[in-house]
Amino acid sequence: MAQKTYAGKTIEVNEEGYLLNVSDWSKEIAVEMAKEGGIDLTGKHFEVLEYLRKEQAVGTALSIRKVGKSGIVDIKGLYELFPGGPLKYSSKYAGIPKPASCV
Repeated sequence: MAQKTYAGKTIEVNEEGYLLNVSDWSKEIAVEMAKEGGIDLTGKHFEVLEYLRKEQAVGTALSIRKVGKSGIVDIKGLYELFPGGPLKYSSKYAGIPKPASCV
């Protein structure tokens, strides 16, 4: 467990940088987390992040395939938005725990 400061707010994160408290999330925090990963978030990114937050809140098991079938973005588009680990990074920037399907 560690602390990071994003958007002027000190929050607790795990060793991989995921928020420990989902309620600490804000769009401003997401923007700063993504910038650390070299991504400038756009409206399309936020559509994916909001979808992930909504699905996680109701207990949906998240997978790349599930996001690809969401109607928001296809799997190829998800890889383009979040290169190098689309579900891993989108979940991190959405402020939710890393899905079990991610290594």
